[in-house]
Amino acid sequence: MPAQLASSLAQLSLIDKAVGASKPDNVQTLSSINTYTKLAQARDISAQPYLCKHLASVLTLCSDKKASKEVKAAAEEAVKIVILSLSSNAVRDILPAFLENSDSLKAKWQTRVAALQGIAKLADSHAEQIGVAMPQILPVISNSVVDTKVEVTRAAEAAMTAVCDVVGNRDLEHMTGPIVRVLTHPHEVKEIMHKLAGVTFVQSVESPALAMVTPLLVRGLQSGVTATIRQSAVIIDNMSKLVNNPLDAAPFMGILLPALEYAADTLSDPEARGVAEKTLTQMRRLNDLVEKEKARQQEVDLNRVIKAIKDTLGLKKDADEVVINHVGQVCCSLMSLHKFEESSWKEVESLVGIKDASKISSLREQCEAMVTPLPVVEEDDDNAEELCNCTFTLAYGTKTLLHNTSLKLKRGGKYGLLGGNDSGKTTLMRSIANGSVEGFPDPSVVRTVFVEADILGELSHLSCVDYVMQDPRLAGLPRQDVFNVLATVGFTADGKAKPTHPVSTLSGGWRMKLALARAMLQRADILLLDEPTNHLDVLNVKWVMNYINSLKNVTAIMVSHDSNFLNICCNYILQIDRLKLHIYKGNLDSFIKINPEAKSFFSLKESKLVFKFPEPGPIEGIKSRTKALMRMSKCTFTYPGNDTPTLFDINIQVSMASRVGCVGENGAGKSSMIKVLTGEVVPQVGEVWKHPNARIAYVAQHAFHHIEAHLDKTPNEYIRWRYSDGTDKESLVKVSMVLNDDEKKLQKTPMEITWLDEAGKYVTGKRTVASLPGNRRQGKNDFEYEVIFDRFERTAAGIFLDAKVLTKMGWSKNVKAIDARIAQTAGQYVRTLSSTMVEQHLSDVGLEAEFATHYRMSALSGGQKVKVVMAAAVWMQPHILILDEPTNYLDREALGALAKAIESFGGGVVIISHNSEFVSQICTEEWLMDAGHLTTKGESGWMDRVQDKMEDQEVITTMVDAHGNVSAVKQKKKYSKREEKMMIKTLKQKIVDGVALDDEEDEFAIEHNLY
Repeated sequence: MPAQLASSLAQLSLIDKAVGASKPDNVQTLSSINTYTKLAQARDISAQPYLCKHLASVLTLCSDKKASKEVKAAAEEAVKIVILSLSSNAVRDILPAFLENSDSLKAKWQTRVAALQGIAKLADSHAEQIGVAMPQILPVISNSVVDTKVEVTRAAEAAMTAVCDVVGNRDLEHMTGPIVRVLTHPHEVKEIMHKLAGVTFVQSVESPALAMVTPLLVRGLQSGVTATIRQSAVIIDNMSKLVNNPLDAAPFMGILLPALEYAADTLSDPEARGVAEKTLTQMRRLNDLVEKEKARQQEVDLNRVIKAIKDTLGLKKDADEVVINHVGQVCCSLMSLHKFEESSWKEVESLVGIKDASKISSLREQCEAMVTPLPVVEEDDDNAEELCNCTFTLAYGTKTLLHNTSLKLKRGGKYGLLGGNDSGKTTLMRSIANGSVEGFPDPSVVRTVFVEADILGELSHLSCVDYVMQDPRLAGLPRQDVFNVLATVGFTADGKAKPTHPVSTLSGGWRMKLALARAMLQRADILLLDEPTNHLDVLNVKWVMNYINSLKNVTAIMVSHDSNFLNICCNYILQIDRLKLHIYKGNLDSFIKINPEAKSFFSLKESKLVFKFPEPGPIEGIKSRTKALMRMSKCTFTYPGNDTPTLFDINIQVSMASRVGCVGENGAGKSSMIKVLTGEVVPQVGEVWKHPNARIAYVAQHAFHHIEAHLDKTPNEYIRWRYSDGTDKESLVKVSMVLNDDEKKLQKTPMEITWLDEAGKYVTGKRTVASLPGNRRQGKNDFEYEVIFDRFERTAAGIFLDAKVLTKMGWSKNVKAIDARIAQTAGQYVRTLSSTMVEQHLSDVGLEAEFATHYRMSALSGGQKVKVVMAAAVWMQPHILILDEPTNYLDREALGALAKAIESFGGGVVIISHNSEFVSQICTEEWLMDAGHLTTKGESGWMDRVQDKMEDQEVITTMVDAHGNVSAVKQKKKYSKREEKMMIKTLKQKIVDGVALDDEEDEFAIEHNLY
């Protein structure tokens, strides 16, 4: 040590002696402080350890009663100068002195002011080091903010502001002033909480940010105001999701958890209590992670570091302990900031005066090892190749789905991907397939294929073989190779699905097989399977499971709501929860043992979600819920281009009391039958009938086709467009509502008919109907519709023709359109087609307002789109709801909500599904389709039984009323062929003469097409 420095250090020791002395020598003390100040101004690194050692005494002299004014002033100035002269890593050594002298119980107010001012200057000069120490600093300053001494309060507010300004979180930068203010103005907690609740947290939340807001959040939780407590819980929940390193939250768990527990126990408002309980669950989960990380984390230990310094640098036994201790503190500062690059440790080299770079490097490596977390014990005992080990953030539009999470995949591993609807499962798989996940291996290294069953509309006309060959990744592949692979999954010339037939003719199950065949041809390293069992019957689900399990060297990530599938196929579970991706070894059952709350994803009865469908309302003329509203009679249907019919002689009917489950193998004709029933396609043989006033809602198997032309609209906009003119625009695009060439020709052909003129007389003549204005009235036996004849003006009273007459003239589809328009308004509970009403309606079917009104449908997940389609279908309060594979894309919680909604729905329901649990819970009737032939089972056999009873029952000839009066029941007269011929001749003449017919004659005339 240089002699001059040794002399100065001797002077510094006098500062310590002056503190608390009964008769201090102020002249000598002033000289010692001036020496201290000069050493600080000289910025001599070798003096730094001693400046730190004596700082506490200098701070005490700022308020020593026996010290002169000159000594106090010199001490205050020395504190300011030493802060600016020390290196940033020396802050760790001097900070305890500032914090201790800020405490009201241990220091006089002048010293406290100097210490608080010193902390403010440290924040301005050494932001990084102060940021790390914020959890220790802010609680001490908070106590001084409410001090009775004005000077202390002002200094504390300035220090608090300066420290909060180094928080390093852009989301909170503008909140520093309000947060500091609320400490001195507790009555403003409510207003400040409103401002904080308006913050959108995007950046990772670290320890400084938590230290800044925790005092405010605790005050909010303890405010006693329900709304403020609720807001505090929401903010805590939002911020906790963005904590990357659980150890950042460790200092605050002991404060926040008890406050949250108390709020969850004492809140009387159920909704606010639910929010608090949800946040408490999240914080307990975070606390578990904190404890796990603590078990791995090695704390920065000054004693261990000092021992390493002595052992590694070979310091002499008589080495100055002041210097060694200070070097240890500098090393600890570097370790806390995880600065282990060589340049950062030059300061250590200067302090110890050792030029041996190898020794300093060795010390640095030892210090790094001291704070490196202990390795996670790998549960895997296999040596499988690692395909991926990356950390990334994933967002969709403005919504963050995964934040700074990691993904590790092994070759041959089968991973089940779990998460609620809208959590980002499909987006994650698409991002992996598109190569947009940061750190994921390049496609040239790891080939990834995304498998989905949806067929692109512009390719639907192609044959199965050509559709597969359209994939650019299969360019140049021999056509015969495609035929061979398609044959392995069942596409054969003599099979149910033929490789040369258009993909548009495939059922959902065969579309999934086609997608799997295409993936097989690409020889993937990683298969990404989105609901691979959707649309599949039991046999095909088994086939898919066997296929996936046979892929020993192919990794698969699978999204599925089929618990049996996940149990049989998966050896790992990936869970998306709170913006993180968690991995668990084992199948679904193993995962649920660890996470019992996840059971709601796979048990319909565990669902807490609630859907609600609007009630259908009455139908004019229908008094019983069991009366048929839809019927197919002897219908046979063949798809264009096919030789064999898809449906054979189908007879079914549906009422408002129906709960029908339609089941059968893939390709058996289930969806085709429903398409015929709803008018999507027209049978070549047989009759399809629907009550004119019945409203029918239909959600197709490939549900997205309902909205694929409107993806640039929000769900709210789509429903308002669809019903903007009071009718359902989707119902007008059905095949059964579009005129064919024969019908157009028939409409232009004059036909002899009879009608009632304005004078009330029947008139007969040849006429052509030009249009139907849309008016309808009840005739004697059926509805009549107003017509305008070609080349004739519309009359004031209007001319009306019977539906059967109009059918003969080619106007049956127009009649159905009028019926549909009237049915869509008749008996409905009036609801305004406003944005607010539609938003509430979408909420009733499980779609949050954020996605209902503010997101375009192109940005929605599969589950969200199904909810949109379902909500749009039931907006017009249908009497019959027909759902073709409604379980696809919906998670178990949504399925449970759907099942409950169907159970309480007042109309009839027909469901096609391969989900036996779902069907068995809600359906009492069963239609079994097998190769186009229908068999009714269970309570659905009522159709056969009713028909038998109708044929076998005795004719009722009398009726007894409530008073016991007996009256004869008029029977429909049966005519012989001769009598029928005579009756036709008589009635024709009456009609020509304009003679009014009685009810029986009118019924006979309509039945025999005499009008």
